[in-house]
Amino acid sequence: MFSLLSKDYLYSMKNKFLPAYFLTFVNTLGASILMPVLPFIVKDFGADKWVYGLLITLYSIFQFFGAPWLGSLSDSRGRKPVLIISHIGTLIAWFVFVIALMIPDISWMGMSIPLVIIALSRILDGITGGNNSVANAYVADITTNEEKMYIFGYLGGISGIALIIGPGLGGISASGPLGHLGTAFTAIAISSVTLLIMWKGLKESLPLEKRKPRKKESISSILNIPKRLKDANPDKAIKIIFITKMLFGAMLGTYFGTIALFLIDTFNFNERELGTFMLVVGVFLAFNQAFLSKRFIKKFGEFPTLIIGLLFCAIGLFTITLTTNLYLFIACYYFMNLGLSLCFPTFNALISIHADEQKKGEILGISESIMSLNLAIFPFIAAFLYHILEDRLFHITALLPFAGVIIALIALKKLGKKTF
Repeated sequence: MFSLLSKDYLYSMKNKFLPAYFLTFVNTLGASILMPVLPFIVKDFGADKWVYGLLITLYSIFQFFGAPWLGSLSDSRGRKPVLIISHIGTLIAWFVFVIALMIPDISWMGMSIPLVIIALSRILDGITGGNNSVANAYVADITTNEEKMYIFGYLGGISGIALIIGPGLGGISASGPLGHLGTAFTAIAISSVTLLIMWKGLKESLPLEKRKPRKKESISSILNIPKRLKDANPDKAIKIIFITKMLFGAMLGTYFGTIALFLIDTFNFNERELGTFMLVVGVFLAFNQAFLSKRFIKKFGEFPTLIIGLLFCAIGLFTITLTTNLYLFIACYYFMNLGLSLCFPTFNALISIHADEQKKGEILGISESIMSLNLAIFPFIAAFLYHILEDRLFHITALLPFAGVIIALIALKKLGKKTF
């Protein structure tokens, strides 16, 4: 967090990176602001807990479709128009969410109509939320390899701040006189300010001579990640990073689909308490991403930092199940936070460094698709399995980042340090 106040950061905030910072903040906020709210919305409409996992899954499924499409589109049409139009879609999605909360709870064929409309809003937000790949490509366009190390670290720090502020805003605004509508109106206000900043301050980063012809893609080609990887033909380092990211994404999807349910069951939190708790533990994430991740990368390099981050994720997932004491839980949770803080910026930095210049948007789009596919599949499965396995699910999930560590170490030994 302290590095966010440094002279280099303040200088960049006044210049070319400001719109990308705001977009990163809002995209993360869009998911995190609902974390302490969605479980209670689902409960209010009388739905089972697995519906919570389904709503998270819908967002990620359509983000999976949107990310490569938007990333590829930005390679041919430019970053700015794609970012602006997609963010307008995100804003519209929040208005749809408001409509869902304002209509009566009417059922049709056993389904709650407001929940169906909420699902539609999450679908729209997911499609347009795929612009993370475009934002990453925009940053990669305007930075040198040396700058990528700390700029992606800053982006990680900003994501961390959004993860801190989001649940706190969600829980506190939902506990006010407007109830859950307060959360939606808060998100609309923040998204509107971000859209204005992007409209006025975003400079096109991809000149005409560097753009490539637009290729039409079918749904089957979007789903076929192996074929897209083959067509993109990335080097061996990118392939190893993608395999590791698939394991990390599976862990993250399971974590997102169950952590709110686990906290409610373990500590009996309400909306405000859950939001406040996430706000408090999120301080760790922001500090780690904005301050420690930069130092880890500078000392060890991007790839070793990724290995360390995966190891901390495994330790954190296992140890949070060992206590019901809130303070000990926070101490164990710190390992998980530190692991996430080290992984998030290093994945994007490594990919942007090794990706071909003309395919950077496409490669980052595939990267976002890998993450989105995992976040599309695993939250729903995890929410279902959680009621069978309870906290044992976290023990099994801890094996995923540990497997990532093994693969990364084998790759480091086989391909050599110079590759990474």
